[in-house]
Amino acid sequence: MAEKENMKITPENTEAEKPKKKKDGFFDSLVVAVVIALFIKTFLIQTYTIPSGSMLDTLLIGDYIIVNRLAYKFGDPERGDVMVFEYPLEPAKSFIKRVIGTPGDKISIRNKQLFINGEPYKEDYKQIKDDAYFPAELTSRDNIEEFTVPEGKYFMMGDNRDASYDGRFWGFISKDMIKGRALLIYWSLETPEYDSPWSKMPLRALRFLNPKYDRFDRVFKLIH
Repeated sequence: MAEKENMKITPENTEAEKPKKKKDGFFDSLVVAVVIALFIKTFLIQTYTIPSGSMLDTLLIGDYIIVNRLAYKFGDPERGDVMVFEYPLEPAKSFIKRVIGTPGDKISIRNKQLFINGEPYKEDYKQIKDDAYFPAELTSRDNIEEFTVPEGKYFMMGDNRDASYDGRFWGFISKDMIKGRALLIYWSLETPEYDSPWSKMPLRALRFLNPKYDRFDRVFKLIH
């Protein structure tokens, strides 16, 4: 009888085990959540912030975007796609531009008008702010003699043509440089005025708390 009493689970022992089980369960859930988040970020999507105006007005400075990393795993980029890729001259940096030329395309630019395969190409997304045209001898910004995009390469340009450092200046990218296709804007924050307290840390990091700087009309906007 005494032996059975020694084996009996007392209420005190039962209560002592509960916190440990809850703690272990929380830790396991946390580990699973972290693993899932890392998997999604590594293989499915990536987030970026737009730091410059080279893609105006498609993308604004302060847009927070989601990039689909799987977009080109089973297919090739198409003309018009907005992509994030490694900057060819400094692969550690990420650039975002639009696909203008695909392999085999014949590209030329005459006074800021893009020609593809000998035909003028309509670009509703293009922005031109400078009325001046510079000859090809001075810069490749406005005029480029016809060239053919090599096999396996892509020619990229920013939508804000007068203020984009793109393929006109550094050439082509290859498919293995592509990080993904820009999918949507999940948040957008206005840049505070230079003399505003919100332009200084720590308020700058917290400016999303001020509705003045939140561009709600851009939230969940698809990128085309």
